[in-house]
Amino acid sequence: MHSRAAFVFALCSVLAAAGCAKGADPAAAAGQQMPPPEVGVVTLQQGDVALTKDLSGRLAAFRSADVRARVTGVLQKRVYEEGSDVRAGQLLFVIDPAQLQAALAQSQAALAQAQANHANAKASADRARTLLPQKFISQSDYDNALAAERSAAAAVQAARAAVQAANINLGYASVRAPIAGRAGQQKVTEGALVGQGEATLLTTVDQIDPLYVNFSLSVSELEQVRAAQSGAGASQVQVFLQDGTPYAHAGTLDFSGDVVDPATGAVALRARIPNPDRSLLPGSYVSVRATLGQQRGVFLVPQAAVQRDAQGAYVLVVGQDGKVVRKDITANQAQGTNWVVRDGVASGDQVIVSGLQRAQPGQPAKAAPVQQRAAPAGAPAAPANEG
Repeated sequence: MHSRAAFVFALCSVLAAAGCAKGADPAAAAGQQMPPPEVGVVTLQQGDVALTKDLSGRLAAFRSADVRARVTGVLQKRVYEEGSDVRAGQLLFVIDPAQLQAALAQSQAALAQAQANHANAKASADRARTLLPQKFISQSDYDNALAAERSAAAAVQAARAAVQAANINLGYASVRAPIAGRAGQQKVTEGALVGQGEATLLTTVDQIDPLYVNFSLSVSELEQVRAAQSGAGASQVQVFLQDGTPYAHAGTLDFSGDVVDPATGAVALRARIPNPDRSLLPGSYVSVRATLGQQRGVFLVPQAAVQRDAQGAYVLVVGQDGKVVRKDITANQAQGTNWVVRDGVASGDQVIVSGLQRAQPGQPAKAAPVQQRAAPAGAPAAPANEG
């Protein structure tokens, strides 16, 4: 009886041990390690990238002309419609011409008198030229006759100049547009005396097609732009409206200052923007994306791959041996959804963009290529931070 009980107990012990061995992890029993984590990578390729700057700018008229009263008189009427487009030479205001017409008539009368005096002096001089060889007049009388003729001729020239000046002043009574553009608000009402002691401002005319957009760059950015512009074509400028909508017409950089503004530490730049439909207005603030050249031999690193700590910006790379490596970079310029990186990485590097929380420097990882998503067309770039 005791032998049978001992046999049953031993059998139960063997079965229990077998059950425990069956439920154990085979990999642990065999002494194997966990497989390396899978991470998404992007393979970097060196190339040329457009140098773009996202800036703030202000629109300005291509040309702006003050329309002023150049003669004294009472403003009679305004001929143009305020805020309308006018042609060069178009009549804008009329100043009372009565006094100017009287001045012209007076100068014409003075010219007629000078011409009569010259005719008399010339006749006397001609007679003296005839009498002198016959010794009928003295040399002194002959000289006086010629001098009087010359003085009368000079008086005629002076009178003609006075008539010309009076005609010019009379023309100024009709105030015309000096350039083609959009005429502004009337500055002086009808009935006001204008041009008394100074050229009174009547209105302004602004040419708004094309327009200028003024913006500025820091000195360090300007040096970067000059290096990128070596051998490059014209720099393009894209304007974004206040709601973020890109303007339909791109502009061209046409001026770069060489003097640093001591108040801002920046250099002024200017671009010319077509404005055929007159939708842009001078004085408006806009966002500007300026393409200022080509950066040679740089890398586009996805922003999701760039991390930062106290040492600066860095990326994690899956090396040739399958282990994760940290590489320090400088990321201070954004290009769409990427950072523009000049050094710290190399062509062929597999930069980790997903699964970063599972990657540890020095530990193995399984690289799985991921497809980069292109930035939306016209989307403003992320702000550039110092890395």
